[in-house]
Amino acid sequence: MELTIEEVFQAYYDCRKNKRYSYGALQFESDYESNVVQLYYELKSGTWSPRPSTCFIVTRPVRREIFAASFRDRIVHHLLINRLNPSFEKYFIHDSYACRVNKGTHAAIARVEHFIRSESDNGKKKAYVLKTDIQSFFMSIDRNVLYSLLCNFLDSIYRKTVSCGSVEFEKKLCRIIIFNDPCASCIRKSPPSAWNELPKQKSLFYTAQGCGLPIGNLTSQVFANFYVSIFDHFVKHTLRVKNYVRYVDDCVIVSKSQTYLRLLVPIMKIFLQTQLHVCLHPKKIYLQEVSHGVEFLGCFIKPAYTVCSRRIKNNFEHALKSLQLLSYDHKPRKDELDMFRATVNSYLGIMAHYSMFQFKTALLHRYMIPYCNKYFVIAEHADKVKV
Repeated sequence: MELTIEEVFQAYYDCRKNKRYSYGALQFESDYESNVVQLYYELKSGTWSPRPSTCFIVTRPVRREIFAASFRDRIVHHLLINRLNPSFEKYFIHDSYACRVNKGTHAAIARVEHFIRSESDNGKKKAYVLKTDIQSFFMSIDRNVLYSLLCNFLDSIYRKTVSCGSVEFEKKLCRIIIFNDPCASCIRKSPPSAWNELPKQKSLFYTAQGCGLPIGNLTSQVFANFYVSIFDHFVKHTLRVKNYVRYVDDCVIVSKSQTYLRLLVPIMKIFLQTQLHVCLHPKKIYLQEVSHGVEFLGCFIKPAYTVCSRRIKNNFEHALKSLQLLSYDHKPRKDELDMFRATVNSYLGIMAHYSMFQFKTALLHRYMIPYCNKYFVIAEHADKVKV
């Protein structure tokens, strides 16, 4: 399919959403028309190559190493994914989630809730849940296997979906992005000491030769989802597992038979090791009655209800306490109050999906009542705080 200048502009508009005021976006936008046209000609002539990434460590919700591609390169990532996504959507199974429209965390949690309630007859009958996790997933992805799978996909499903004569442009972009080494000449924004508490198996600087995708890029997220899709088809169509949900590397299966679930584990292990060269985390294989609940994507799911995990609860309480700390030290500025309100409302937005009314109202009254009249009002149903 011939590359058009309109495609590159659309990728630019997609890329700058929610990033318009970042340094890279502002720098690019200062002369965005010329920059987009120049990028178009580089892609057209095959001379485009990735620029150095920015590397840093984040500590919340867990400590992770992030590689942020340059804004210019992220436009190319959006361009490629915009082309591939329609075909990916036709290929992915219904119950794989993440980086898909209407397939976020809440949708995945709701699907697991449905399976648990369906198999247990709303908690009246015995049922079991198996949860597995791929060990050091992003760092374990074999780039050669990924590229081979993508080429097969482009030659078969993608070519038929878009009715194009050649897929060499897409193959070349995939090859450049997958085999690009983001560690080379990267710009470190975090001090070297920030890596001391990060396990080596979670860092791209210590991965095995030819393995690992950088966390932080759109292509990495979508390609990772595609990488495990072969496993999805194996589970659904070869093993004929009915109640299966996957979100990135977290898999959940619900069944009335504990023995059946136990027998699935070694089969799944062998397939992942032989076909994708990844391993199930030995300490994160969870098999229990659904009445005991299962933790999944920051929530704890039981037949009767779903609540947020202890980590989210603790972080919400910590956010509320921060207003007290601000008030003790000085009169909070408007920007501090705005940041506090945005943080608290983001947690309230998450908790609105689950059985958290008593918990959130108790904490809001404990920490915010002394300050409500000064700064905020708690909205009806405690779904947000307002000025």
